[in-house]
Amino acid sequence: MDTILLVDDEIRMLDLLVLYLEPYGFRCIKAESGKEALTFLESEKVGIVILDVMMPEMDGLITCQKIREFSDVPIIMLTARSETVDVIKGLKYGADDYVTKPFHEAELLARIEALLRRTNKSKENNIIFKGLTWNEASMEIKYQNHNISVTPKEFILIGLFLKNPHKVFSRDHLLSVIWGINSHIDDRTIDSHIRNLREKLRRVGFPVKNHLFTVWGVGYKWVTEDAETNP
Repeated sequence: MDTILLVDDEIRMLDLLVLYLEPYGFRCIKAESGKEALTFLESEKVGIVILDVMMPEMDGLITCQKIREFSDVPIIMLTARSETVDVIKGLKYGADDYVTKPFHEAELLARIEALLRRTNKSKENNIIFKGLTWNEASMEIKYQNHNISVTPKEFILIGLFLKNPHKVFSRDHLLSVIWGINSHIDDRTIDSHIRNLREKLRRVGFPVKNHLFTVWGVGYKWVTEDAETNP
């Protein structure tokens, strides 16, 4: 069952959206402000966010921008504004789609289902870990809104760690997987790539020291929980 976070300062609109969506098997969570939505998303995962633009204190555009600082959750902006400039602004702030009020129930449902299909397909090639996104299809790594420029070998290296958390990889194993079993590369090359990768992740603010660990005399491992610093 997909969970939808509904964000609107009008209780009537929230209730109406729940009435529309729950019969189709969606679990709906209601938030009456951008701040409430951000607090929820920092600790819980949802399949999609439907976000009203016109809200007091923190409008939907700013809320969308703040969500994008730590999450790639699909976002549909829901608003009475239909001018092209507002649609463009919403998309630039990180929204994935835009529905204007008044809307037809069938249109909203179709847009939700289409966005979930695209997202689920994309997730097959994606790994997302605490704001760090590894995209196999595009060979891109991002942390929050920051692109991280890595070499092809560094890309494969971090992908291997993310796919196999807590597994200890020896230097010999990493050399054979990444460079090939018949390569004549010195195992110090692995240390060099790890050092470069750590520096690139540090530079964009990712807490790499809590996750990428040296296992002395063996190799390296990636841990999912925050842990004590290990050089």
